[in-house]
Amino acid sequence: MYFKDKVAVVTGGSDGIGKALVQLLLSNGAKVATCGRNYDKLYQLKAFHPNDDLFIYAADVSKEADCKKFIDEVVKQFGKIDVLINNAGISMRAEVADTDLETIKRVMDINFWGTVYCSKFVLPEILRSKGTIVGVSSVAGFRGLPGRSGYSASKAAVNSFLEVLRTELLESGANVMWVCPGFTTSNIRNAALNKDAKPQGETPMDEGSMMSAEECAQHILHAIEKRKRTLVLTFTGKRAVFMNRFFPSLADKLVRKFFYKDGKLVK
Repeated sequence: MYFKDKVAVVTGGSDGIGKALVQLLLSNGAKVATCGRNYDKLYQLKAFHPNDDLFIYAADVSKEADCKKFIDEVVKQFGKIDVLINNAGISMRAEVADTDLETIKRVMDINFWGTVYCSKFVLPEILRSKGTIVGVSSVAGFRGLPGRSGYSASKAAVNSFLEVLRTELLESGANVMWVCPGFTTSNIRNAALNKDAKPQGETPMDEGSMMSAEECAQHILHAIEKRKRTLVLTFTGKRAVFMNRFFPSLADKLVRKFFYKDGKLVK
């Protein structure tokens, strides 16, 4: 198996896609390290895998020092790192006119700077192992979504940062890729910030109609194994990227129609 005895780091591994990635990697024989801000959730995850090579660490990826300490501790624990999956992220839901700037700043700090910090600090290990750095991005990184200004901006920044890093490492033997799951079942919409930078605690979307986190994790691991460049998941996600690239003005209208009803943001 491709991941057997490899050391994989997953940020934000206590919920959603991150948790599914941790569990799938462990089942594939990998040694896994994950971090999150909620130690109780991390502890529960560890309790489900008491006999597996799972290292948990409480860290806030928006803090540079936390990221460096986390990566250092993983190397100390396992001796190497083969894969980094920058999964930790947060969303938001509020129109720009109503949004407190702290909301956008918080989203950028976690989604963009968290990816930058962890990728930067893991780079020597990835170069040594000729491994892979992954960013779990979003269709919003290709097509800005109403009510998600900070989220869309952060994911576009992640895409560009990783594209630069991929190009710089093209002859190094290491791989860099970014994944856009589309609408996938996870806790990210419940934890999304409102206009005042507070968690909303609910989702406006139909979670039951979305791709499961487990299926999404399978696609991501397959793409890592195949050392792909990008991965856009779900028909809706692929259609959004295609439409925005070739028919941007039409995409504006379609996206507006999807997210608004009677002039009010509903999704």
